[in-house]
Amino acid sequence: MAGGVIPPVLLGTWIVMAILLVLGLMARRALASAADAVIPDDRVSLRSISEALVGWVDGFVHDVLEDHNYRDLVPFFGTIFIFVLFANFFGLIPGMDPPTGDSDLTFGLGVIAFSFYIVQGFRAKGVAYLRSFLGPLLPLAPLMLPIELADNLFRPFSLGIRLYANMFADHTVLSIFTGLTYLVVPIAFYALACIVCIIQALIFMVLSISYVRLAAGHEH
Repeated sequence: MAGGVIPPVLLGTWIVMAILLVLGLMARRALASAADAVIPDDRVSLRSISEALVGWVDGFVHDVLEDHNYRDLVPFFGTIFIFVLFANFFGLIPGMDPPTGDSDLTFGLGVIAFSFYIVQGFRAKGVAYLRSFLGPLLPLAPLMLPIELADNLFRPFSLGIRLYANMFADHTVLSIFTGLTYLVVPIAFYALACIVCIIQALIFMVLSISYVRLAAGHEH
């Protein structure tokens, strides 16, 4: 914090985290107070929406990761997706900037995803995971090692820059066109911005899952 002023990205991140914590606690309370947790609600409610979202993320991770033990990783990928999604949508509130429109946050998320897939690589293969940095043939190791290291180290930058650039551009375009007119046209741009928010959250999650799959060598 410079001069005692809280950076907008930090404030926005705190607000998004608070919203998600409250919604999570409310959903947990709704599930705990249900007469039968197995029987879904017959109406649209926070519980039914939460269960549908969790079920969708569970199926999505399974389809991309294609591993029998995929469910152990669902909480991480689900958290990443929901946080990025809400952070993206936060920028749709008039006068607010999306936290994901700041490179500090997106790079931080990239580092988290990077650290997670490295850990999963060691969990799946142990020390033998380091062998993947040497290439398919040992004689090529001196050539492949710097290439593999550069490729892996670039991934958090790639994840962060992709999300930051798209959300910054999306928010900038939305601000410009909604400032030009206040009738009808903004609705179309808000609809387009919503699609961008969802797609960018999906892309970030898909790439994170793909990196884990490559690192851990998951098979059918």
